[in-house]
Amino acid sequence: MTLQENKKRLIELGGKVTTSWLSAQIDFCVQQIQKNMQRFGTDFPSACATNGKYRIKPNDDWTNGFWTGMLWLAYEWTGGEEFKERAMENIQSFQQRLDNHFVLDHHDIGFLYSPSAGAGYHLTGDDSCRSELLQAAEVLIARFQEMGNFIQAWGGYGDPKEYRLIIDSLINLPLLFEASKLSGDPKYANIAVKHYRTVLKTVIRENATTYHTYYFDPKSGKPTHGATHQGKSDDSIWARGQSWAVLGIPLNESCLGSIGVPRIYSKIVDVFLENLPADLVPYWDFDFNDEHPSDKDSSALAIAACGLLEAEKLTAYPEAKALAAGMIYQLGELYTAKHSPENEGLLLHGVYAHAEGKGIDEPNLWGDYFYFEALMRLAKPDWRRYW
Repeated sequence: MTLQENKKRLIELGGKVTTSWLSAQIDFCVQQIQKNMQRFGTDFPSACATNGKYRIKPNDDWTNGFWTGMLWLAYEWTGGEEFKERAMENIQSFQQRLDNHFVLDHHDIGFLYSPSAGAGYHLTGDDSCRSELLQAAEVLIARFQEMGNFIQAWGGYGDPKEYRLIIDSLINLPLLFEASKLSGDPKYANIAVKHYRTVLKTVIRENATTYHTYYFDPKSGKPTHGATHQGKSDDSIWARGQSWAVLGIPLNESCLGSIGVPRIYSKIVDVFLENLPADLVPYWDFDFNDEHPSDKDSSALAIAACGLLEAEKLTAYPEAKALAAGMIYQLGELYTAKHSPENEGLLLHGVYAHAEGKGIDEPNLWGDYFYFEALMRLAKPDWRRYW
């Protein structure tokens, strides 16, 4: 399929998204979350499922904010106090994690605290959520490397083997913009802007494809080389990495109050769209296609749909909302667990880390969350994002 053919098909599918269809999909999500709440209790689900079941874990992973974010989405849709109460219990756990600096030597602080404490403050006005978000922002800016102007992704601060950023970081930056807004201190936003500009100059290739990660020289701070650890190869296009760019760029431009996006953005979206296979749900890496298939990553399509819905606000890509609606329709009709009652996910057929054999052809928390978020964006155009 060509880019134009894929666009046409998505727009046609998007025309099938009705108010009643959206309500039915969201009701399914809420029912699934209600069921999972009973089993998870005040613990957390693992990042990805195994045979359709999430393992129950303490609050120790980078993905736990997605579960709490789903609780807040369910609360917004239903007004059910049980979702709010469980989300606030989760937020107490996130505070303990901050106080103990427990598994926080990474950049994914935004993934943890924006859809938990950030959403909680927006929805309840509880001051403990506000203070928690600001404390989390301090943890994130402590990872900023002046030599290179970037937030170090993983590992001990300054570890020369970990002197790098990754494309996922684009979704962590809104936490810093929000912290400046809440505190009146520009230091958080200033660091976010520096990191964002560094991402645009490094991890995005000239042909509008993306690396997963980019390394810097720890002595000079100069960028050295890109790599794609979760993709098929360093030179391939990891589908979820491309979708992080589709979402992350308009997200950050919205935080900056921009009226547009960088010129390369439309090409980034084009790359994603033109590489979609016949059923319009991407393989985990765009080196694969219907002639040479592999496992699908439904989560990449859910992320991209949220990105296009954010881009719509900035008129950053033609017919962005219609394209996003088509993506979500296809996921809703073919890729949800509504006909698999034993499966705990919302969205089936995702991939976590293919090379490591993790979460292949399984639900994962970010796929579940972004599918639900995209539904909310479509059902409630005035919905306020958690990022």
